[in-house]
Amino acid sequence: MATPPQAYLESNKLKETKALLSELCRQFYHLGWVSGTGGSITIKVHDDSIPKSQQLIVMSPSGVQKERMVDDDMYVLSPNGSVLSEPLAKPWPHKPPKCSDCAPLFLRAYEMRNAGAVIHSHGMESCLVTMINPLSKEFRITHMEMIKGIQGHGYHDELVVPIIENTAHERELTESLTEAIKAYPKTTAVLVRNHGIYIWGDSWISAKTQAECYHYLFDAAIKLHQLGLDWSTPSHGPIHSSNGVIGRNGKVSAKAGILSSDNNIEPSRRCIVLDIEGTTTPISFVTDILFPYARENVGRHLELTYDEAETQDDIKLLKAQVQEDLENGVSGAVPIPSNGGKEEVIAALVANVEAMIKADRKITSLKQLQGHIWRTGFQKNEIEAIVFDDVPEALEKWHALGIKVYIYSSGSRLAQRLLFGNTSYGDLRKYLCGFFDTTVGNKKESKSYIEITESLGVDNPSEILFVTDVYQEATAAKSAGLDVIISIRPGNGPLPDNHGFKTVKSFSEI
Repeated sequence: MATPPQAYLESNKLKETKALLSELCRQFYHLGWVSGTGGSITIKVHDDSIPKSQQLIVMSPSGVQKERMVDDDMYVLSPNGSVLSEPLAKPWPHKPPKCSDCAPLFLRAYEMRNAGAVIHSHGMESCLVTMINPLSKEFRITHMEMIKGIQGHGYHDELVVPIIENTAHERELTESLTEAIKAYPKTTAVLVRNHGIYIWGDSWISAKTQAECYHYLFDAAIKLHQLGLDWSTPSHGPIHSSNGVIGRNGKVSAKAGILSSDNNIEPSRRCIVLDIEGTTTPISFVTDILFPYARENVGRHLELTYDEAETQDDIKLLKAQVQEDLENGVSGAVPIPSNGGKEEVIAALVANVEAMIKADRKITSLKQLQGHIWRTGFQKNEIEAIVFDDVPEALEKWHALGIKVYIYSSGSRLAQRLLFGNTSYGDLRKYLCGFFDTTVGNKKESKSYIEITESLGVDNPSEILFVTDVYQEATAAKSAGLDVIISIRPGNGPLPDNHGFKTVKSFSEI
């Protein structure tokens, strides 16, 4: 939008946005987020007739008392960041008006995340939490109720916020913030060490809600750390160092390590990533119970939930996959009528899903729908998940040692959480720090394991042990630098001769 219409520049929507921004600045000042003239807020002027990328931007000025600002103190910018309207100068002792030094960073969030509002906070919690570990490039926390207030996250998920290093001038952070946004496509915030945080949402309500949740979680992490407790593990038990458990006095008690066969102490692994099918769970449970349940109930599920947003999203993904399959001549693909009625569409979807299940395809569209169908089965107690007898004890042992355990499966993250949350041994999710599915990549490609390594924040990929029953997955993980063990379980397929990997028949051997 080269020149905004004059009516838009003089609209009530713009005036209302200015008033809202000044009100939020006062609220945030009393929360300690924008004190000492620091911090800033920006909101896009919402108008249904104008695409978000072309909407005007209202931004608070720099170097002013945020709690005393009025509507006329705000800057109005074009979508590309040029100033369209600026406040009038005030007499001494006020400084001349100046647009926020955060403007270049705000614009990146607008461009790269299609945000509707961005908040820059200097809240004490967001500053201190980056100092707990001066070498850490990420903040991680899991199993806290307020994680649910962060877009795309649930209670059992691990929240990961990248940390970038501070600079003398705000604008110099632009490049590192840009790189962090690229490297963490799911994040809605970036921490700046010894400084504060940038948070964005698709609206001012989303940004504000998430900002409140982030600050709560940072405060919780700081207080847990003061108590000698680890906020990044599901049970929030005592903090473990490489030498032992750190108590409330900050001293290390009890030596930690693994006794090797030659009686030497070997350093414990930091993370273990587990496959499910053939590793934690019999293949027969998946092939004989889960797959048939999804196949037999797909039609009923689609009929009962057809008009729900979640199911419409599933259908959209399936249609895109089927179209790709038809273009590539994939066996079993059936055209889905674009203008057909509900019954015709469902019939075509069922035919495609049945073919996909029969071919055991590891594709996101199928796995997402299966997860939603299985959720109903678990909720109705029509399914109970099976894990091998040695799994619960091993998970508990690793958890006690301070080793973080994750799941990586072709099944959706929802399906993974359902499985471990509804086993014959009860809910095992308390021992798990996070879940990965095929959205990080194909399990037989090394780049997927590189992505997981970067997500887990270890210094060396060899600090991660990956356990799987599939030779191709083991090879891909090994090429990415991970330590690998192959699981030998009843019903698993044969391995190549001289495969070169360590094998175990039980997790008790690890």
